Amino acid sequence: MRDVLRAGMAVYNAGEVHAAHDVWESRWLDLESGTDDERLLHGLIQFTAAVYHARNGNWEGTIGLATSANSYLAELPEPYRGVSLEPVRTFLEALAADPELVERRSPIELVFEESVPKLDSLDPAGLAAAAPVLAAEWGYDEATLEQAGTYALSDLEAGRDDSRFVSLLYDFVREDETRGIVYRRLSGHVERRAARESDVEGLF
Repeated sequence: MRDVLRAGMAVYNAGEVHAAHDVWESRWLDLESGTDDERLLHGLIQFTAAVYHARNGNWEGTIGLATSANSYLAELPEPYRGVSLEPVRTFLEALAADPELVERRSPIELVFEESVPKLDSLDPAGLAAAAPVLAAEWGYDEATLEQAGTYALSDLEAGRDDSRFVSLLYDFVREDETRGIVYRRLSGHVERRAARESDVEGLF
């Protein structure tokens, strides 16, 4: 839960509002409805959707989502699971009252454990969660990044701290100018690793 929360918040704070909810969604769908964790993720998903609609001039959608998001977050303690909720609730109230607010000032940043999560500060588990949704948002193959994340975490678990998958994943999420080159390298590493694994499986 911690990795998923922090990863989604880092994606949001990077300005990828639409992609942020994808990090949380699969975890949210697995939770029992009405639990505090479910309400937290439901509220954050609707918060990002409200900001997205506001940026696109859908005022009715903004008002509805901002109001609904606040209702999910209203009864949770401050902070909850490390998430600073009071600034989110205050912003949602203002957005519901004035959906054109985001045209005059930037939406708030999300705060986790008293700091603002950024893509380059994610740990490998958070990076593995964030990279595939960013790939989909940026027009790259999501499955390739999912597999790269799996290999990165597998390497670290095996004690291979110098894993190329880890370093390339970090480069992919933070290097705008060279992202295409990094993706091609990462894709090549994924293909070679998959081929090696397939060869080993074929021996048995």
